[in-house]
Amino acid sequence: MVDPHRLQIFRAVVQTGSINGAAERLGYTASAVSQHVSALQRETGLTLLERRGRGIAPTSAGIAVADRAGRVLDHLADFDGALDDLRAGRSGTLRISSFMSANRAWLPAIVAELTHEFPLLRLELSMIERRGQLSGDPDLELYVAESVRGDRDPAVADGSPDGYDLDELRTEGYVVVMPDGHRLADRPSVGLAELADERWIDNDDSHGTCREIIVSACAGLGFAPRFRLHAPDYTSAFDYVAHGVGITVLPRLGAIDLPAGVVMRPIADEAARRRIMLRVKRSMRTHPAVELAARRLRAVAAGG
Repeated sequence: MVDPHRLQIFRAVVQTGSINGAAERLGYTASAVSQHVSALQRETGLTLLERRGRGIAPTSAGIAVADRAGRVLDHLADFDGALDDLRAGRSGTLRISSFMSANRAWLPAIVAELTHEFPLLRLELSMIERRGQLSGDPDLELYVAESVRGDRDPAVADGSPDGYDLDELRTEGYVVVMPDGHRLADRPSVGLAELADERWIDNDDSHGTCREIIVSACAGLGFAPRFRLHAPDYTSAFDYVAHGVGITVLPRLGAIDLPAGVVMRPIADEAARRRIMLRVKRSMRTHPAVELAARRLRAVAAGG
């Protein structure tokens, strides 16, 4: 393996036309320059310099090596610059996975800030329903804890080998969205039992954690929601509510940009709660873009 440092020294010899000239340019002694050139000749197995009169000149092989050395050193300089950019978060790829309501309510503003602060950074956004659902390793992952209690998740306990740090960002309740003329529309809050005979509009994956939380809360009260239809997302569910098809129940974070003709009321039951968690890859936690995204997520979650 040729030492790039020796290539730089030899190139300086060729450019200045002498050992002394290279030594003066680089701040070395002439003896040190000569030693590096001799070592480079041994490494390459080539004669790179020859005597001409009282001075030296590069051989044809030396000219070729000096020319290619320039290209190699330029590429190394580009590589060093790329490393600096990666360390500073100016380039590379940031992978964020998130569930539907956080993706809609929180991420647009944060992604906009990331693209402004780190214009060369590539962002990969993925949708998940459960922690660790993707086969890849996201740099940040927002997910809903499977337990609505505050007990620790053994999969992410201190000292676990999964390579992530864990934060609980927020515990929030559920809401019911109903037509503004509904019999419960003037109530400050609504109990789940009062919705037992309503026509429900499903709005989540049938195996999603958020859906399982509310179905479990209803089961604890002795009934199962009467789902009239399955909407593909929250926004579609709101539109069906506005047209009188039924009511829909969802986490508070998802109830944004409601259409005209509907109202939102909090669900009073303590069992209708979800915990929003943030996982940050430990090896990336000091990356500037990761630090910024995690800081903004904590702030927006704390802000309500």
